[in-house]
Amino acid sequence: MSDKTLFYDRLKEQIKLNRMSFNQVERDLGYPRNSLNNYKNGIDPSGKRLVELADYFNVSPQYLIGKRDSTEKVSLLNEFCELQPNEKKELYSICQSWASKQLFKSH
Repeated sequence: MSDKTLFYDRLKEQIKLNRMSFNQVERDLGYPRNSLNNYKNGIDPSGKRLVELADYFNVSPQYLIGKRDSTEKVSLLNEFCELQPNEKKELYSICQSWASKQLFKSH
């Protein structure tokens, strides 16, 4: 698998594992016919399409684009536990800022 076509190769693998066809996936998701074949040439999917396909096959988007080797979806808690202390503090700060904006926005 080349890096250029890794997404397509993993998509094709999921389609075969689920005993489907490209056309069936396109129909199920409401995509134009042959739209998934565009990825053969190394074109990257949009974020929206990446998430839709990952949800459809119940794999993580990170798996489809080659950032992970496991198809398993990762829980937020597990991801949080793997962060370094400074990364946890930064995430906490971001969440705190977002939460206070939401509180003031509703009044």
